[in-house]
Amino acid sequence: MLRPLTQSNPHNRWQSARVEYDLGEAPQQSLQVYVDDTASILAENQSPDIPFRFSLNPYRGCAHGCAYCYARPSHEYLGFGSGTDFERKIVTKPRAAELLRTAFERDSWQGDCLMLSGNTDCYQPLEAELEITRQCLEVCVEYRNPVHLITKSALIERDLDLLRQLNEHASVGVTLSVTFWDPDVARAIEPYAPTPARRIETIRRLALANISVAVNVAPLIPGLSDRDLIQILQAARDAGAISANAILLRLPGSTATVFSDRLREALPTRADKTLALTREMHGGRLNDPRFHSRMSGEGCYAAALVAMFESTANRLGFGELPSPRDTFCRPRSTRQLELFDHTVNDSS
Repeated sequence: MLRPLTQSNPHNRWQSARVEYDLGEAPQQSLQVYVDDTASILAENQSPDIPFRFSLNPYRGCAHGCAYCYARPSHEYLGFGSGTDFERKIVTKPRAAELLRTAFERDSWQGDCLMLSGNTDCYQPLEAELEITRQCLEVCVEYRNPVHLITKSALIERDLDLLRQLNEHASVGVTLSVTFWDPDVARAIEPYAPTPARRIETIRRLALANISVAVNVAPLIPGLSDRDLIQILQAARDAGAISANAILLRLPGSTATVFSDRLREALPTRADKTLALTREMHGGRLNDPRFHSRMSGEGCYAAALVAMFESTANRLGFGELPSPRDTFCRPRSTRQLELFDHTVNDSS
């Protein structure tokens, strides 16, 4: 059950007007759910920094409330704020499975591995009720389309039946994001996500089901979560993760304001050091937007973090996830129905 949050949004740069509260206290904001009547569901990646071509995002905004989330500024394009609005005004795509089936039926679709999801968490709390992600997985099973999922939610365990089917007839991989090891720090920065220990348990349960699973130590936050790196990697490896990745903290756009404010409020003694080291890693800024640079860092501290990650991952025996197999196949019944429809129309 989510507890209420105080409204706190950086100014939306696309709006010329903003509201100031005379008493300095913003009203509490309850969860609001919106429907996105999008006509297409697949997003094609154009960034050389991202290792996948197609992604599907069932939700926009995320109730996990992670202060560092790079997707926060995208909420501004909807007319919302990137702070509390991002966490409490969730946009859903209830027709996602229907649109995915339509996309798979196009001759242009060649069975690329589909990422769920490249933006916000596809297993955030609303998924327990709406099951949009599950419905999309059912379509992927039907078409034997390879899938990779990235999440920090234990809710993915609900869909182990579908993951097993994909593992048998197509390809599936899962990445669990674990940012912190200290549960108190995790609760301060990612307040509504499962605890780190619970995520490690999810890795264990996926591995026991023979699902290829990776751990993503992301973002790696200097002066805050870097001290947890070795413990996270060790725990994930012990639980059965076969691959590992780490991405240094980046704070694009208004994410920098949300993260800085949360950090100063929840962990004030660590704020200055963390922000200073983050700037050091990005040439004096909190984010370097350049391709080939935005996911990494520069300087001695960034190099030390990368070296620590690589040496620990090698020592623990982490490798690569298996490559997706070419298994995509349109169900025969679908083509037969299309042929039948054409026959009926011609005869009439």
